Amino acid sequence: MGTRERRDRSNKIDHELRVSFLESAKKFLAKPEQVSLTAVGGYGRGELSPGSDLDLLILHDASEKPTVISEFVNAFLYPLWDKGRAVDHSVRTRSETREIAQSDIRVALGLLDLRHIAGNSEISSAVSSDAIEDWRKNQNKFLPKLKASILEREKRSGELAFLLEPDLKEARGGLRDINALRAIEMSGVVSVSLARVAESEALLANVRDVLHGENTKAKDQLQLTEQDRVAAAMGFKDADVLMLEVAKAARAVDYLMDLTWHRIDSLEARGWFRKGGKSKAQNIDRGLVILNSEVTIEENYDVIGDPGIGLRAAATAAQRGLPLSVDACLLLAEKFSPIPTPWPKAVADDLVSLIGGGAAMIRVFEALDQEGLIEKWIPEWSHVRFLPQRNVLHRHTVDRHMLETAVHAAALTRTVKRPDILLVAALFHDIGKGFANKDHSEYGEELIRPLAKRLGFDQSDCEQIALLIREHLLLSAVATRRDLEDPATLQYVVEKVGDPESLQLLHALSISDGEATGKSGWSDWKAGLVVNLVNKCLAVMAGVKPVSQPDLLPTAPVTEDLLIRILSEPNNHEQIEIEIVAKDQTGLLSAVAGLMTISRFNVRSAKTRTTDGIAVMRWIVELDANAQMSSAEKLTDQLNKALSGELDLGRKIDERIDNYRKYPGIPTPPPVVYAANDLATNATIIEVRMHDRPGILFTVARAISRFGVDIKSAIVSTLGAEAFDTLYVTDLAGQPLTGERAQLLATKVENILITHL
Repeated sequence: MGTRERRDRSNKIDHELRVSFLESAKKFLAKPEQVSLTAVGGYGRGELSPGSDLDLLILHDASEKPTVISEFVNAFLYPLWDKGRAVDHSVRTRSETREIAQSDIRVALGLLDLRHIAGNSEISSAVSSDAIEDWRKNQNKFLPKLKASILEREKRSGELAFLLEPDLKEARGGLRDINALRAIEMSGVVSVSLARVAESEALLANVRDVLHGENTKAKDQLQLTEQDRVAAAMGFKDADVLMLEVAKAARAVDYLMDLTWHRIDSLEARGWFRKGGKSKAQNIDRGLVILNSEVTIEENYDVIGDPGIGLRAAATAAQRGLPLSVDACLLLAEKFSPIPTPWPKAVADDLVSLIGGGAAMIRVFEALDQEGLIEKWIPEWSHVRFLPQRNVLHRHTVDRHMLETAVHAAALTRTVKRPDILLVAALFHDIGKGFANKDHSEYGEELIRPLAKRLGFDQSDCEQIALLIREHLLLSAVATRRDLEDPATLQYVVEKVGDPESLQLLHALSISDGEATGKSGWSDWKAGLVVNLVNKCLAVMAGVKPVSQPDLLPTAPVTEDLLIRILSEPNNHEQIEIEIVAKDQTGLLSAVAGLMTISRFNVRSAKTRTTDGIAVMRWIVELDANAQMSSAEKLTDQLNKALSGELDLGRKIDERIDNYRKYPGIPTPPPVVYAANDLATNATIIEVRMHDRPGILFTVARAISRFGVDIKSAIVSTLGAEAFDTLYVTDLAGQPLTGERAQLLATKVENILITHL
C-alpha cells in the first residue's frame, strides 16, 4: 500500500504488456517498428491501483491497412480481456490524437500523463509533446472546459468530505480533482502549490488501494459496509477516525481548487490570462490591502504587534465577498500572536462580522482553518474539526454543518434583537458533539460558557448563548412530537426558554439549524409546526391564558360507528389527508396503522384523539410509487375486517417487511423508546425514535394495547428517514402510569422493535 506498491504494480503490468505488444506487432504487421504502446491517465503516471482500468493508447503511422491494425490490436488485447482485466484503449495516429484532444477535455487531460511502454518511442514522444504544447497554447479554451467538467462531476458525485459513502476518485476533493490541479499547473496560467495536497493525495490513494484489495473490478466508492475493514487495514482506531482523515484530505484539495479557480477568474477579469505587470494594491483598512482580488496583509506590516489583524482581515474579506489570500494565512500562522483574554470588543466584533458574512464566510473560514488558525484562536474547535456525522439526516461534517448554520442565520439577523448572539450560537451550537457518553446539547452548554466569556460577552449574554445551545433542538422536537393544543406543552417550553427575546433567538436558530441540515431534516411542514408553537408560546408569555385542550373534531357530522373520509385527493403521489372517526375500542390505533401499511401509504404525520368514547384520527400520508390508491369504501371495509379478526394484518405486514429486508440499506442505530410524565398532566408519554420502516406504529400500538393500557392520543411524524412517534397513554382508570410501570412498558416496546428489525 503506497506509491511504491502502485509503481511496482505498474512496472509489472508494463513488462507483461511490452512482451505481448511486441510479439503481436511482429506477427501481424509488416512494419512493427511503426507502432507504439503508451499509458495515459493514472496508469500513465505509474499510479495503478488494483481495480484501476488500464488506460492504453496505441499509436501507429497509418502505413498499415485498418483491418490489419484491428487484427493486431485484438490479438494484443484478447489475453487481457480473458484475464478479466478492465482495459480502456484507443487506437489512433498522431494527427487523429491531436484532433480529438482539441474537442474532448478528458482525452486532452489523459495525454498530459502519457508514458511510453513499448514500440516506437519517437511516435510516443511526438504525441506527448503535441499534448503539452496544445494544452499550454490553448489554455483559454481548455481551462473553461476543465472547469465545466469539474462542476458537472461535482453535481453528479457530490463533495467527498461530506458524504456518508464517498467516491474517492470522482467526488469533489477527490483524486480526479488533484489530477485537474496538476493539469492547471502544467498550463502555466497560475502557480498551483501541489505540495499542499501531497499528503491528501497519498492518503486517498492508499485508502483506494485498500478498498480495492486484490479485486481487479473494484469500485471507488467507500461504502459504509467497507469502512470498518479499510480502517482496520490502515491501522485507524475505527471508521470514524478514517472518515475524519478522508474529510480532512478532501477539504485540503477542495480549498486549493477553490483558490486556484479564483486566481484564474481574477486573471480573466483583468483581461484573459494577461501576463505582465503586477496588480496595484488597494488600501482598505489598517494593515489590509486588496491585491489580485484577494484580501491580504500589507507588506512589512507588524503582524505580531497586532493580534487582531487576522480576524480583521477575515471579516473584511467575508463582508466584501473576497477570498483571504493564502499568503496572509501563512504569515498569520508563522507569526501568530495570541488574542488577549477577554477578547477586545473590536476583535469580537470582527468575529461576528466574519460569521455574518453569509456564504462568502465559508471560503474565508476555510482558509483560516487550513492553516490551523481557528483552533489557535478557539481551541474548542479542534475536536469538531472534520468530525464526521455518520447518520442519514446530516450531509456535512460537524464543523461544516455549524458553518452552514451560520450562513442561514446570517439571513435572519433582521428578525432578532441580538444578531450577534444568534450568529455566535449558530456557529457553536454543536460544539459539544463527538464526546462519548455526553449529550451534545448539555455538554455544548458546558463548553460555551467559558468560551463566550473569553470572547468578551458579559455574564447575561453568556447565559443567553448557553441557553440557545442547550435548547437548540427544543422547538423542533416539541413541535413535531408533542400535542401543541395541550397547555402543559406550552408551559413546558415557556419555562425552558424564559422570555420572548430568547424565544425569538431560539426560533431563528432552529430555522438555521434545520435548513443547514437539509430537506431530510427540515420541511415547510416542520417549519409551520415550529412557527405555530412559537406563536402559542409568545401568547402565553404575553399573559394570554391558553385555552383548555380542545377535541380533535370530525370535519362533518358522523352517524356511523366507523367512517373514513379522504379529505384531499392524491395528485402525482403528493400528500394525502385521511380522516377516520370510529367508536373507541382496544386495538383501534394498531389496526388503523396496519391498514395504512398494507394500503402502501407512507405516513408523514398523524394525530389522534379519543374523547367520550369516540376516536378521531387525522393522517397525512404519501402513496408508494406505482401503488394503487384505495377508495374510502375499500379502506372502511378492510378496517372493519381487521377489527373483527377476519383480516390478519400482522401476516400481511410481515410480508411487506420481509420484502423490505431484501435490500441491506445502511447501518442505523437501534430503536430507542422513552417514557415520561412531565408534560401531559393526565397521561404518560411513550416516545419512539428509530429508522423508518413499514409497520412501526402498528407494532408499537399493538404492544401497548396488549400491555393493558389505553392510548388516548398519538402524534406521528417522519423526518427524512427517521420515525418519531409519541403516544399518550393511561391506565384503565384514566390515570398516568407509575414510573416503574411506564419504564417497563417502554422497555417492552423497545425490545419488540429490536426483534422486528
